[in-house]
Amino acid sequence: MSTEPNNAEEISPDNINLENHPCFNKEACSTYGRIHLPVAPKCNIQCNYCNRDFDCVNESRPGVTSTVLSPGQALAYLEKIMEKRDDIAVVGIAGPGDPFANAEATMETFRLVREAFPKMILCLSTNGLGLTEDYVKELAELKVSHVTITMNGTDPEIAGKVYAWARDNTRIYRGTQAGEIMIEKQLQAIKWIKQYGMIAKVNSIIVPGINDEHLKVVAKTVSELGADIMNCIPLLPTKDTAFEHLPEPDAKMRFALRLKCGEYMNQMTHCARCRADAIGKLSEPMSEDIHELIQSCSRLPINPKQNRPYVAVATREGMLVNQHLGEAREFAIFGIDPEDEEEFVQVETRPAPEPGGRENRWEALAGSLKDCRAIIVNAAGSTPKQALTKEGIQVVEMEGMIDMGLTHIFHGQELPPTLKRQFKSCGAGVSCGGDGTGCG
Repeated sequence: MSTEPNNAEEISPDNINLENHPCFNKEACSTYGRIHLPVAPKCNIQCNYCNRDFDCVNESRPGVTSTVLSPGQALAYLEKIMEKRDDIAVVGIAGPGDPFANAEATMETFRLVREAFPKMILCLSTNGLGLTEDYVKELAELKVSHVTITMNGTDPEIAGKVYAWARDNTRIYRGTQAGEIMIEKQLQAIKWIKQYGMIAKVNSIIVPGINDEHLKVVAKTVSELGADIMNCIPLLPTKDTAFEHLPEPDAKMRFALRLKCGEYMNQMTHCARCRADAIGKLSEPMSEDIHELIQSCSRLPINPKQNRPYVAVATREGMLVNQHLGEAREFAIFGIDPEDEEEFVQVETRPAPEPGGRENRWEALAGSLKDCRAIIVNAAGSTPKQALTKEGIQVVEMEGMIDMGLTHIFHGQELPPTLKRQFKSCGAGVSCGGDGTGCG
């Protein structure tokens, strides 16, 4: 794979001003802002200090977002933001999970943003576990200039105390084994980042009594690999985490650690602990109008620029959403009434694929609904949701009147919480009126 993009002249470093990144240049903080696109909800590790939180506007910390966007929705949101503001110099992806536990969405988002905004600074933050050389090569081709690796130790025993578990492909690691696999992957990631010409930042969480005395070793190690800057971030004790009762490092500890680590690495001292959907200048809170904007973009079709005029509904009688995806034998297809855009009309009924066939069944369903932007069901399992979402079909789980779901999808009106449902797993206290043939 070539490391030179097709439009190399258009997006060359000569016309992307890297000095405008407020996280890497303190002097840019008061002039330039950044936007984080929350397209990566899944994570491949569980840190003992992290509690990923969705639909939250009252906290400012990593792992928090007010919503999750598809790549197409993220581009639509960015385009609307750029119409409103002229200070956004950086587009980043930082969760709320890990970008490379959601690699397909992450890379597609960067492709879309680079095509639409050739001079934008692009950056990302990852734990490094899922970052392969092929991804690093493409990031370089897309002129992603800044990559942050969150690394909390170079000693497996110390690092292993930070992680509840780490999942590499399908294998789960815990304790020292988790520490070993994380360190191996992170050090290799830093080598690739520098090999392909990108700026490497290392984030390290200061966890008192766990790694605080060890971070200078981390600084020395990553410095030898060519990392450019280090950010020692004080632990933020967070409810419902293993470290919630640990003390937050005070100013004296932070200063002493940065001084020790500074013997080996330049230190970042103005970190704002950004949310996964951060917007604007550092420490700028999300305003109510921006919150409403990102929420409205999350209700767009998964691929907003595709013409998908219909919505499929799992219903027995055409009035209520009252069937699980797996038990439906046909779907009612609705569109907007051409004579009254506030009303909806059923245009036809389509048969569901026959039970059986596993993933092939859901691929066949996606093919039969290729003109539908969404499907509304009582509940759906993770396998069909993944197959449908991959083909640009949003899966909405709810109960109640069909018109409420159609208004939510076609007109962007928030779905009342009392109507929302979320399927967990078969046999887990979920009421299902199926006939016993299963969802396969």
